Amino acid sequence: MNKMGEMLAQAQEMQQQMEERLAQIVVEADAGGGAVSVRMSGKKELLSVTIAPSAASAAATDLSLLEDLIVAAVNSAARKADEASNSNASSMLGGLGLPGF
Repeated sequence: MNKMGEMLAQAQEMQQQMEERLAQIVVEADAGGGAVSVRMSGKKELLSVTIAPSAASAAATDLSLLEDLIVAAVNSAARKADEASNSNASSMLGGLGLPGF
């Protein structure tokens, strides 16, 4: 029983360390050749959105294009955050000698 409690405490500590690492990771992505750029944390918190002046001007006549570019940039950043999260988890769990990590 005591060994299981130790393992649970170790797992909780590793989870907290992983959360702290993810909060420090920042990924960037863009869409439309840089017309829209976003920054996102490893925890998938959107940190910033930058819209190029030319894209903002074009939005006056086609707002849906700008909306699509924002969605594409955010989705791309989310994929990068997932990759960073998976990489971080693999590096932390790899040291435990678990199969598949």
